[in-house]
Amino acid sequence: MEQNQPLRFFNRGPSPAARLAFFALLSLLLLFVDVRYRYLESIRSGLSVLVYPLQRLVTAPGNLWHEVDAFFVSHNSLIRDNAELRHLNTLDVAQLLQLEVLKAENQHLRDLLMVQQRADYPMQLAEIIYVERDIFNRKILLDKGTQANVLAGQIVMDDSGIVGQVTRVYPWMSEVTLITDKDHAVPVQVLRNGLRAVVFGSGDTGELALRYIPISSDIQNGDVLVTSGIDGTYPHGLPVAKVIHVERDPAYPFARILCAPIAGVDKRRQLLILSVLLKIPPRPEVAVETATDKPKSGRRGSR
Repeated sequence: MEQNQPLRFFNRGPSPAARLAFFALLSLLLLFVDVRYRYLESIRSGLSVLVYPLQRLVTAPGNLWHEVDAFFVSHNSLIRDNAELRHLNTLDVAQLLQLEVLKAENQHLRDLLMVQQRADYPMQLAEIIYVERDIFNRKILLDKGTQANVLAGQIVMDDSGIVGQVTRVYPWMSEVTLITDKDHAVPVQVLRNGLRAVVFGSGDTGELALRYIPISSDIQNGDVLVTSGIDGTYPHGLPVAKVIHVERDPAYPFARILCAPIAGVDKRRQLLILSVLLKIPPRPEVAVETATDKPKSGRRGSR
């Protein structure tokens, strides 16, 4: 009979139901003891210390993945924010430059208005619309012409001094020759001592020249030159230039004197046109004596 029974290779022990009941009762007992007497606090603390490195090791891959993901997200976000800030900075710089230009133009217009209020002759405001491309031809075109009663010969200036003279007038614009043009000359006098001279353009917007001044003339660096008003074109007392260099060489009869224009010849956009021409008597004609008008000295001597 024993030979017919199957062989048991493993000892199965208690049944699963018995094991479940045992561990359930054990769990309830441990819960009761822990809640009632708190005997397991020290054991729990010790086990947490032992288990903590394992917990950190298990959660390390997930934390690393989240940190890498957050790094790339933050990096991309920083790149976008940086690009947007650069764009906004460019726009702000452009607007700031425009505001600076408008501020300077507004101050210049205020200065021109003050000049108009102080002047003894009427003026009108004009704006530069064209500039000659030839660097040796110092001319500009203004937006005022015959429709605004602009006449050839009128003076153009800014808030500091003379800029040039109207040399040609069109219906809707006028051509102005700058005082720095090489073919332009302005009669001036030294404000300090009243010495009269003529200042000539050199073709350079930042340079004028006083020519044919004897080396013994009383003229110094820093002297201010104003219009003399004796040519019938420029009113008296308008600022023209300032002496910046005086060179006296005894080998030459005339001194070499360079000046800088006081007005912003190549810096301003709005200018003033003096809407008046000086009225002076015409130049008298020189009487020409003929041979018949001369006295006959021989006959007088015979008498």
